[in-house]
Amino acid sequence: MLQVWQNKNFVFYFWGGLISRTGDILSGLAFLFLAQEMTQSALATTGVVIAETAPYLLFGLVGGVVADWVDKKRLLVWIDSLRAPIMLSVFAVHQFGMLTYWHLIIAGFVIQSFGSFFNPAHRAVLPLIVSESERIAANGFIDSAVRGATVTSPLITVFLLKFTSPAVFFAIDAATYVCSAVLLLLLQVKEAGMSGSRENKNNVFFEIRDSLVDFFKWAVAEKTIRRLFVTTFLIVLFNTWVWEVGLFLQVKQTFPDGEVWYSTLQGWFGGIVILVNILIPFLFKRLTIRTYLYGSFIWGAGILALGLADRLPIIFASVLIAGLGQPLAGLSRVSLLQQFVPEDKMGRGFSVNAMLLYLANVISL
Repeated sequence: MLQVWQNKNFVFYFWGGLISRTGDILSGLAFLFLAQEMTQSALATTGVVIAETAPYLLFGLVGGVVADWVDKKRLLVWIDSLRAPIMLSVFAVHQFGMLTYWHLIIAGFVIQSFGSFFNPAHRAVLPLIVSESERIAANGFIDSAVRGATVTSPLITVFLLKFTSPAVFFAIDAATYVCSAVLLLLLQVKEAGMSGSRENKNNVFFEIRDSLVDFFKWAVAEKTIRRLFVTTFLIVLFNTWVWEVGLFLQVKQTFPDGEVWYSTLQGWFGGIVILVNILIPFLFKRLTIRTYLYGSFIWGAGILALGLADRLPIIFASVLIAGLGQPLAGLSRVSLLQQFVPEDKMGRGFSVNAMLLYLANVISL
């Protein structure tokens, strides 16, 4: 399991992703804080969230096609190099007292539009830099780091807000993009010939359409991937609202200091997920569609138990069950995509997976 840390490419990839992810969380909170401060409107604040989510629905699939067309490392470095000055400009405009609500909307939309191209390419790079035997451990460490950043970033935010304004988070995020670009430049990536690359450069729209049609035909014919996509959509559809909204309402309406208990439960869940991610490589030599279904069943059992819980200890136990299943399902899904999707389709594989997740989230909410 620890052997993967001897792979310098993975070390660069891991730290670049973790640093960038932490900056993204901080800037995401800054967008919310400043929108609320400027407008004092829940609707306007929600508008910022929509502006940051819409690009993945609009460009997510296109991002996967582009990732399969071009040199992934070069694409990632270029995107980080463009995102850094955008975030820095938002900070500068705020410092001059010229920042408006519409600056936040446009900046959030543009940054996440870049993200819809960055994310599938970034995911598709990992199988190129680690061996198949190292992938479970690599995915586990990455997922643990992302979860850890999600848990700790709000704590960092509370500390920073005592000394500075939320706008500084934009400057911090710009710096993380620069760090990410430098670490990505250090990667030694050998890509095979990109069979999904463009042949006729005159009809981009039709090429994108044909590339997506080609992928969906392949995915429908590939039994494991077809099952994975359908099951993923259904599980997220039924779990998202319960977890993101229902749990909060349940705790808020049942116990005093509901916000405190809800935050505590989120931290409890995050800690469990991190621990399980670390243990999975020791417990499983290979992650299959069966382990994905087992993880999904355990995750769903925890959600079901939450619906029946009426006491705090039972709620904590229910969250424990969900925390045991969710990382097993999540790592199995990523592992199956890396295992069954060919290299020339990897970008589209991860972008379609992300698209299904966002679509299920939106419908569920």
